[in-house]
Amino acid sequence: MNIISISLVQFKKSIKVLLIQVVLTCFIFMPSFSQKIYGKIYNDNGDLLPFSSVTIKSTSSGVTANKKADYIFSLHPGKYTLVCQHIGYESIEKNIEIVDDMELNFILKPQILTMKELVITSGDENPAYEIIRQSIKKRNFYNNQVNGFEVDMYGKDVIKLRNLPDKIFGKKLPKEDRSSMGLDSSGKGIVYLSEAISKVHSQLPDKFKMDVISSRVSGSNSFGFTFPAFINLYTNNVTIFKNGFNPRGFVSPIADGALRFYKYKMMGTFIENGKVINTIKVIPRRDYEPLFSGIINICDDDWRIHSFDFIVTKKSQLEFLDTLQITQLHVPVGNEIWRVKNQFLYFNFKMLGIDVIGNFLTVYSDYKINPVFDKKFFDRIIIKYDTAVNKKSKSYWDTIRPVPLEYEEKQDYKFKDSVFQLQLDSTSINNNIDTLKKRQGKIKILQAFFPGINRTYYSKEGNFQWGIAPLLSNTFYNTAEGLSVQLGGYYEKYYPKYKSDILIQPNIRYGFSNSHLNSWVDVLIKKKIQDEQNTIIKNSWILSAGKRIAQYNNLNPIDPFVNSLSTLLDGKNVMKIYEKYYGLISFQKKYESGFRFSIKTFYEDRMPIFNTTNYTFYKKESVNITENYPVDRMAITDLIRHQAFVANIELSFKPGQRYIQLPHSKIAMGSNYPTFTLNYTKGIKNIFKSDVDYDKWNLDISDDKNLKLAGTLKYKFSTGGFLNSSKLFIQDYKHFNSNSIRATSAYVDGFQLMSSYLNSNFAKFYFEGHLEHHFNGLFTNKIPRFNKLNWYLVAGTNSYFINNSNNYAELFIGLENIFKLFRVDFVSGYQNGKYTRSSLVLGASGLLGSSLSSKNTNASGSHSVSISF
Repeated sequence: MNIISISLVQFKKSIKVLLIQVVLTCFIFMPSFSQKIYGKIYNDNGDLLPFSSVTIKSTSSGVTANKKADYIFSLHPGKYTLVCQHIGYESIEKNIEIVDDMELNFILKPQILTMKELVITSGDENPAYEIIRQSIKKRNFYNNQVNGFEVDMYGKDVIKLRNLPDKIFGKKLPKEDRSSMGLDSSGKGIVYLSEAISKVHSQLPDKFKMDVISSRVSGSNSFGFTFPAFINLYTNNVTIFKNGFNPRGFVSPIADGALRFYKYKMMGTFIENGKVINTIKVIPRRDYEPLFSGIINICDDDWRIHSFDFIVTKKSQLEFLDTLQITQLHVPVGNEIWRVKNQFLYFNFKMLGIDVIGNFLTVYSDYKINPVFDKKFFDRIIIKYDTAVNKKSKSYWDTIRPVPLEYEEKQDYKFKDSVFQLQLDSTSINNNIDTLKKRQGKIKILQAFFPGINRTYYSKEGNFQWGIAPLLSNTFYNTAEGLSVQLGGYYEKYYPKYKSDILIQPNIRYGFSNSHLNSWVDVLIKKKIQDEQNTIIKNSWILSAGKRIAQYNNLNPIDPFVNSLSTLLDGKNVMKIYEKYYGLISFQKKYESGFRFSIKTFYEDRMPIFNTTNYTFYKKESVNITENYPVDRMAITDLIRHQAFVANIELSFKPGQRYIQLPHSKIAMGSNYPTFTLNYTKGIKNIFKSDVDYDKWNLDISDDKNLKLAGTLKYKFSTGGFLNSSKLFIQDYKHFNSNSIRATSAYVDGFQLMSSYLNSNFAKFYFEGHLEHHFNGLFTNKIPRFNKLNWYLVAGTNSYFINNSNNYAELFIGLENIFKLFRVDFVSGYQNGKYTRSSLVLGASGLLGSSLSSKNTNASGSHSVSISF
């Protein structure tokens, strides 16, 4: 090749590099050349139209007005056609040429609905029904019209207080707390404000992934709440926030069976971009069904959704909230393809004098239809936060958000962000410490009795918490100790150097009748470890030692307080206890995958104790008192002091776990598979003079299944047995979570009527099953007047089987969500196929009741009281 040819080749390469640099430079500096269009949106009476949509015609790019009907749009110089829309108003188009920043206001006229000349005689069907039938036929087509898509998503969540009482449950709220929340003197103000920019990826049939690019929370450096509420009427059952507002979901107005649930009324038609749009009023046929009310707009001929404005209330089985309003606007994004452009959710609720309103605004833009995803693109990470997600500047947000902030929101960011930065400023640490110390107030002696003492010690070197448990709730009565008082405390501190949290809990207990003093201490060490792949592994150690009271049934099914009442009122001392000197070491490791394993070993020197009192409130009831050991399972001659050294290992796993990926950790979101738990226990002879020698195993399978309109199914099945039972004592038997007094066992984990020890065993094989179905209003909402209570039917069974001559079952049916707190069941028990007894059982369940807990609560968090007859 000659010199001229080489020079030409080099020249072409230089031109190519120069062109690439020019293009890259244009892209890099492009934002600086964009102009701003801003303005307001009114109706023809001059009223503001908040949350209206402004888009570039024939695209999904656009912005949304805020609550004050202000919008702002950044566009590059050029000619555009802007379309402004608001549900219930005629859309308007404006041709503009962008040269410099400009103000552009829109005035929308109400949609004038026209009705075709129809003569509807008695018995004729409203024309809306035929439109709905056509839409139902096309529902599945539109739900599966595209194989996949990508879309940019902006979300803004605002929660406001309209009133906050001075006292809640009798406890006064300090003025400092109101001020730190940004509330005014009347208890009004924003309590939560966040924004997020994300990119959403979706592919049929059920693949989903969202990348959160940036997130901002007022007064915090947290990641905010960024779980999208994709509300899709093209599905038969509409989910809102993973059914958090109603476990049954809501019936779509164009579901396959929608005509059984809804009535429809034709309101008229309007024309938009040459298309005829039908406006139809949607009316629930019955109250207290999970149904929408409002207006849906459906395009004529192609029968797709144009927009809707719905509302659900308590009459729609809405839980927690009083009202939820949902509006959606769909726009064309491709060849005969429409997708959601704007979605707005408004809610309010009042409870205990607290008045809250809020809204979740979502704006979708720049749809890409049927993109090609890598085979490994969709994995178990459904939401992923960028490592710099909460580190974007104020100028970034001012440039990128498609919805202008309102004045109140700007002030909230300004105030709370400045307070947050002040708290991080080392020069203000001492002032903050003094303020926090004063806010706690002085310790009062009566607090030691109730509700207890809980304090935080603040210092520049680090804080720690300490406290004393309330004496009143730790005072009990039983026939072995008589009146017993337990004094417990705690000390907790986090050590950054070791990335560990240490909790120390000392306890002292004294029985006034038997004059026995017991004392023990528990130490819990929790640690987080991050490996090279940024995987978080949680470790915890439990060390415990001393002398204490224990139940013969190691599941501890009897609540000491309820046993105290049962003994004093009826002479039924069902809780059987012994004393033990003991030492325990336990280690647990939990992975982000949901896999967990624990290993535990303990030594016990077990000593029987006997009744020292038979006192009852009513003297005649003292005849019901029984000896302080499981009299229906063992004789007094079996009561001997003995030693036990025991080792235990447990593995637990939930396959198919999905996650939210934070920058430095994961949050498990569950899966469609049950949880499997395998447990193995070995009693080892001769170590520390141990007398026991046995091997037992247990396998549990448990899960909750949301069946939408049909309700929720919960189950737990167990199997296991003793591989070796050479030497063991009643404490080592297979026990069931059960009792026979006025406090029943856990739901979906125990038996409500079974005697505490009658069925305890060391069989080679057993099967245990718990199954209950929560109908969530499936039947009760059809009973006039009764349906206003929102009490729901529940039914199920608990059973165990060893052989034909040793088995037990109980059937129950009941009502739950009573006053949002209680559940009442009618339970019948059958031993070896023969009826034993029936009982009414009162427990804690429902919207509020399910969250009740105490230190004596069983694994499920349920509390119950039974009334036998």
